[in-house]
Amino acid sequence: MLQSLITHSTTQKISLLESNFWITLLTSSPSFKMPQRSPEFSGSVKLKYVKLGYQYLVNHFLTFLLVPVIAGILLELIRLGPDEIATLWKSLQFDFIQILCSSYLIIFISTLYFVSRPRPVYLVDYACYKPPVTCRVPFSCFMEHSRLILSTEPKSVEFQMRILERSGLGEETCLPPAIHYIPPAPSMEAARKEAEMVIFSAVDTLFKKTGLEAKDVDILIVNCSLFSPTPSLTAMVINKYKMRGDIKSFNLSGMGCSAGMISINLARDLLQSYPNSIAVVVSTEIITPNYYQGKERSMLLPNCLFRMGGAAIFLSNRRSDSIRAKYRLLHVVRTHKGADDKAYRCVFEEEDPEGKSGISLSKDLMAIAGEALKSNITTIGPLVLPASEQLLFLISLMGRKFFNPKWKPYIPDFKQAFDHFCIHAGGRAVIDELQKNLQLSAEHVEASRMTLHRFGNTSSSSLWYELSYIEAKGRMRKGNRVWQIAFGSGFKCNSAVWKCIKSIEIPTDGPWSDCIDRYPVDIPEVVKL
Repeated sequence: MLQSLITHSTTQKISLLESNFWITLLTSSPSFKMPQRSPEFSGSVKLKYVKLGYQYLVNHFLTFLLVPVIAGILLELIRLGPDEIATLWKSLQFDFIQILCSSYLIIFISTLYFVSRPRPVYLVDYACYKPPVTCRVPFSCFMEHSRLILSTEPKSVEFQMRILERSGLGEETCLPPAIHYIPPAPSMEAARKEAEMVIFSAVDTLFKKTGLEAKDVDILIVNCSLFSPTPSLTAMVINKYKMRGDIKSFNLSGMGCSAGMISINLARDLLQSYPNSIAVVVSTEIITPNYYQGKERSMLLPNCLFRMGGAAIFLSNRRSDSIRAKYRLLHVVRTHKGADDKAYRCVFEEEDPEGKSGISLSKDLMAIAGEALKSNITTIGPLVLPASEQLLFLISLMGRKFFNPKWKPYIPDFKQAFDHFCIHAGGRAVIDELQKNLQLSAEHVEASRMTLHRFGNTSSSSLWYELSYIEAKGRMRKGNRVWQIAFGSGFKCNSAVWKCIKSIEIPTDGPWSDCIDRYPVDIPEVVKL
């Protein structure tokens, strides 16, 4: 009897510790840390202006170098006068063969440049799926369902409530119809119906907005991580819209929340190979077959965070589409940590001891995400950062290598490279940590926070809801650069850089059309249920 009581008490303590760990993991800053600049440097007004002057000097170094040279040449020409200039020109002897060879060389180099340079890839437009109000899951509804489904597991119900209170989600997020049943009724038919509802609605909206016809689509890519039926989702789309028989279709699965950036990368590579082509990318996650009905806490987390969502994106390399396109794709950077066993298993689909399948999140998730992010930043930095930031980073790197390894590495100011940031709305903690370590303002991460609040974690499509939020607020201007960052199972960190090529008017439709005036909203640390 005594042994039984001791065992029961120990089990309760372990359960409580595990619960507190997961709540801390999702609602506070992750465990990984990136070095910070000294507060004295950033807080000093004088040094602030010194830094601004340094940035201006380094970033415009060539201009400062060329202006005196050009001015000197102009002054010399003015001093010589027109007669001496004409005499000097006549004194030059030009051989016909030399002129001909020089002309051919210039033509050859110009042709080689225009043929070998990559084709520009344009984002003409995109559309996000907006779930119907009948699919909404207020906190009270979610918790009531949890109590009924897990009636014999009050601690698991309490755990979900504590996660939901601190999640950053709002009252208007949505789950598919099959999950509204008590108990949930996932099936292949229900999953297909959800896929049709989300994907067809997004594609219909895209076709209507752009005037694009199904027969004009040359490349079709659909990414959905956890639902991969036969025939594929791409086949489902082709059948629905009666697309051409020679269409190049690709179905990506199992790649997690960062699969949207992988699809963009694949579309870019294909558009480099096929001139005058149009690609449609569909990013979504089907919730129905993956709603966990067990009691393992590491597998209950996705139930609290993931919600319905999807997006359809129209990409093109046709010159005629550049006139109406919104953005031009500049870079896609992909980082994969799958060679490490912990990284490979940190987001893992498996069965619990009772045979119920779900997605298990490892306790190492945040540390692994931090390493993936650092690798991605290291790769993308030289591609986008101005010369002033790269020079400071190089000086810091050389100083640590040759003088003092304990020097804090310089973290570049990415606000010098980007005007807008779309951080995957995977959870409040990730957004908090990226904001702190990249030294972003509240406005820079506003789109991510509000997307998490209004739509929840919509997996790979969340980045497009965030971009739509920025547009709905009227903040996107011609020349602005956008950085999209996403994390996914495997473990991956993928990012894309877009440049706005025209000022975008505030849209009258879209997922934010009926609520943008209410945002941004204040999101408390804890919402008491």
